[in-house]
Amino acid sequence: MFKIAKANAAVPLKSGSLDHQNQNDEMVAQFSISEAWTGDLSSGMLRLGEWSAMLHGLSAQECGLLSLIRCYDAKDRGHILELFEQAATLCSSFCFSTTIIMPNRLRQPLFCMGESSGLEEKYSGSLAGVFIFPRFKLEGASHTSRR
Repeated sequence: MFKIAKANAAVPLKSGSLDHQNQNDEMVAQFSISEAWTGDLSSGMLRLGEWSAMLHGLSAQECGLLSLIRCYDAKDRGHILELFEQAATLCSSFCFSTTIIMPNRLRQPLFCMGESSGLEEKYSGSLAGVFIFPRFKLEGASHTSRR
């Protein structure tokens, strides 16, 4: 799945949908690890959380886009690069799913949702999003991510 949309085309928020009382954090945590990430379009750097960096096989929490996606399923990399390129040129909301291929050949599913903003000035703007790592085995894998 690879999707991008103009930021103003998003469905309006339902009244109270951002009220934390309505969230079911325990249920989300039971089935996944989720972590926020940010990006600075002026420098081209992404800032990941500790879990995201580790699951992407990175030794640091800051990285460039190519360093981030090098562990993704090869057939998805081009689509993901295209999404980020589009998001860097037009304020957009985007999402994708792929699989991280770990050095030990285990496969970790990944969902990503994000948005770009502040692109009014050339070479400026930012990205913000969330990575969601499901806690289940993929067919043929012998590992499930755990917290």
